[in-house]
Amino acid sequence: MKKPKIFKKVIVSGFKFAGLASGIKKTGKDLALIFSESPANIAGVFTTNSIKAAPVKLDIRRIRSQKGRAIIINSGNANACTGPQGLKDAREMAAITAGSLGVPVGQVYVASTGLIGRPLPMRKIRKAIPKAAGKLSSGSISDAASAIMTTDTFPKIFSRKIKINGKTATVAGIAKGAGMICPNMATMLSFMVTDIAVSTEALDSALRKAVNTSFNKLTIDGDMSTNDTVMVMANGMLKNTPLTRRSPAYKKFENAIAGIADNLSRMIALDGEGATKLINVSVKGARTEADAEKTARSIADSLLVKTALYGQEPNWGRIMAAVGYSGVRVSEQKISITVNNCQLVRRGAGVNRAPKNLLSPDEITITVDLGLGKKAARVLTCDLTEKYIKINAGYMT
Repeated sequence: MKKPKIFKKVIVSGFKFAGLASGIKKTGKDLALIFSESPANIAGVFTTNSIKAAPVKLDIRRIRSQKGRAIIINSGNANACTGPQGLKDAREMAAITAGSLGVPVGQVYVASTGLIGRPLPMRKIRKAIPKAAGKLSSGSISDAASAIMTTDTFPKIFSRKIKINGKTATVAGIAKGAGMICPNMATMLSFMVTDIAVSTEALDSALRKAVNTSFNKLTIDGDMSTNDTVMVMANGMLKNTPLTRRSPAYKKFENAIAGIADNLSRMIALDGEGATKLINVSVKGARTEADAEKTARSIADSLLVKTALYGQEPNWGRIMAAVGYSGVRVSEQKISITVNNCQLVRRGAGVNRAPKNLLSPDEITITVDLGLGKKAARVLTCDLTEKYIKINAGYMT
């Protein structure tokens, strides 16, 4: 499957990044650091899983201050279900980072991703964090993006430049995620930064709206992680009057954050474990938006639908069945199904034989019209292949 354009050279005024190998994973980078040279406003959303990793617990408490200077992230170990020691280790990671950077420890956040239930190799991490601080560079966002990957096949980076009061500002983000993705508040790990001055209320509002229209509309395998985290820092280096929700330029900023989140979520869907196809599931004609989303998720989570698309088998009956068991009240005789602009079902019955190459493209769009109202919703997913099973059957080894 064709991979998206990767923004390797991204500069955001006042932010520095680092990524290195600390030995947590057998190979590759596994420790990332994001640093703001000046105090930044920060907002975040976290997993709604009742079981939360130690870093998530720590961050939920600290983010109440709405201030941040640094985020230290490790891959290869989730630091989840590790008891009191896990929380102690998360705090120590923050403390070492704070000491290495000379910033308040309460303004350092921690994120982890990887295998659940194993203690962090703190001896390795203690040595690596000061090295990461020493490697910080404004041009190293790609190193940070690489260091947060687990089963990902490529680093996920996206950026946009926008004009704020005549000045050119930058919004950038990185993410990791390829499996265990079915969130209600966030998705795996994603971190966004901007040099725009934004009030904490406006920053939080923009982030939550962006997450709701992107990461929250993404499902790979129906599993929700214990570590899902999305955070955004705004350090104000642009020297603009801080944006509020009433500022004329706020909508432009809100759209930029939404665009970053949307593109990162598409990259995650593209990089679903073993995936060969990006799948857009669009449901319209619903009585309510909640009904539309519930129906779309039912289709996107269907193993039979996902495997059929992998095998390029246009079995629309599987889509119809997923609509029927979604829990939404529907009328069979009003349902229409279109796949990649080819209508296969009208008023509940098949109308066309699917072209042989209908499902050969890397991107598939399924559109279901329930014929009951005017509300719509979209969910992103990917196909399900043998490789997904192989990756997850042997994940611990």
